[in-house]
Order: sequence, then C-alpha cells, then structure tokens
Amino acid sequence: MIQVRPSEERGHSKLDWLDSRFTFSFDRYHDPAHVQFRALRVLNEDVIAPAGGFPMHPHRDMEILTWVLEGALEHRDNTGGSGVLRPGELQHMTAGRGVMHSELNHSSSQPVHLLQIWILPERKGLDPGYEQLPFPEADLRNRFCRVAGPDAPITIHQDASLYIARLDAGVETAHSVAPGRHAWVQVARGSVELNGTLLKAGDGAAVSGEAEIRVRAGEASEVLAFDLV
Repeated sequence: MIQVRPSEERGHSKLDWLDSRFTFSFDRYHDPAHVQFRALRVLNEDVIAPAGGFPMHPHRDMEILTWVLEGALEHRDNTGGSGVLRPGELQHMTAGRGVMHSELNHSSSQPVHLLQIWILPERKGLDPGYEQLPFPEADLRNRFCRVAGPDAPITIHQDASLYIARLDAGVETAHSVAPGRHAWVQVARGSVELNGTLLKAGDGAAVSGEAEIRVRAGEASEVLAFDLV
C-alpha cells in the first residue's frame, strides 16, 4: 500500500527570513492525520534567507539529520560541535539529555535550501553527540546509498535507515523492504514513479506491505528513502 502526501498539502509557514513546508505536524502546524510515520517524526523543507537563521535553541531526546540541497548552513552547539554543511554532506545530532544549537545561513547573499529530519530515538536520555560526513557524488549516483542507520556511516540510535539517491532521467533503482518493515519516500528534487505511482518534488509517500520500493526518475531527481520498523 502506498499513501501519497502531496507537496501542496503540507503545512506552510513563511517569515521574512524563513519559508518552511511541514510533512508532519510541527510547531504551530498540527494535523492529526499527519503527526508522524513510524519513528519518522519531522520532515521539514526549509529555505533560509541570506544571513538568516535560527539562534541558539534547545532540543532533547531526538535524532536530528540535516541534508542541504543548495547553499551552506552553519551549525554550532553547546557540546562543541560546529561546521558548515554543504550539498553532499549529512549532519547528525543526537539531542539526547538536551542540547543547545544554532543554524545559520553561511552566506550573506544566497539562500540555503535544506531538509531537516527528526527520528524518535530508541530510548530517552542518550548522551548528546554531533557528526558530519560527506558522501561522494559517485556513491549517490543512480542508486540508493545507505547514509544513516544503526551501523551506517552516520550512526543513529534507532532501528531506522536513511538512503539517498541522485538519479539521472530514465534511471530506475530499487530497495528491498523486509517483511514487517515500512518505508517513507520523499522526493527532494525532480519527479519519479514509485512502484508506478507518480511523485513530484516535495511529495512524500508512506509505503507498507510492499516487498520493495522501485523508483524510476522521469527527470534528474534526488530521492530520500527511510526504512522503518
């Protein structure tokens, strides 16, 4: 079964420095039909204006992943973690017992376009942590590359994995879904067919009871796939 979450039906918030789309309930946006999918709690698409950003603010008991599509995002936190995140680099923060961090557009002239993902952890009270890792274009090109999970290059504290693929037009790739597991597919750019269902940029889809997800790109596309219990 595939249930599509159309891009235009997501929550929306627009400030002078921030334009956000919410796949699931977040902040002042609440939709009881779209609170989370399995352990996937937040999937926000943000565009931050030049020199804009989030000042220091708290998080706790959440696995937070950030994937930049365009531009550069500057991160600092009170555990000593810091870095500038660019396309092709995945950032992970374990909020655990509590962490303060800021996220700022690193550029004074160009916006930054990103996806921020929150996954519920396997347990509360974990030690806070920060990591950032680049993924070569060759690893992402025309196949699903496992970038985060319990024993993946980026380690998250949950039985969940994130795969990312950058597909050329006409290319198809697939990922097997084990019995009893589920998937969420998010189109970051382009348009694809997911097991025959058309998805455009910003669309997401909950997948249950399918033995695999097959994604075929109708144009150059970037796709995130979550494998979840």
